[in-house]
Amino acid sequence: MTDCVFCSIAEGKIPAKKLYEDEDVIAFYDVAPQAPIHVLVTPKAHVVSLNQADSLSDHVLAKLLRVAAQLASELGLKERGYRVVSNCGVDACQSVPHLHIHLVGGRAMGAELA
Repeated sequence: MTDCVFCSIAEGKIPAKKLYEDEDVIAFYDVAPQAPIHVLVTPKAHVVSLNQADSLSDHVLAKLLRVAAQLASELGLKERGYRVVSNCGVDACQSVPHLHIHLVGGRAMGAELA
C-alpha cells in the first residue's frame, strides 16, 4: 500500500525512532504518546487490522507479542506493569489502518481503555 504511514516507516521513507527491526516486524516510539513509554509494534507486511490477521503467518503474529514483551523488559516496564492494546476499527479509535500493537507504560494506568 503506497499511502500507509506505517508501510512508509518500514520502508525507511519516513523516519521513526526505532527500537526493534527484523525481516517481519518493526517497533518504534509513538509520535503522540499516551504515557511516558508508548511504543508501536507492527508487522512490515500491510495488514489493516486483526480482522485480516489470517493473511499473516502464526509466526509473525506471535512475534508481535514476543517483541512487545521483550521491549517491555528492556524498557524497564516488566516489574511495575504495562498495557498491550490493538485497536481494531473506527469504533475502537484505530487511527492508522495498519495492524499495530501499542505497548504503553511508565505510569499507573486507570481502568480506562488505551
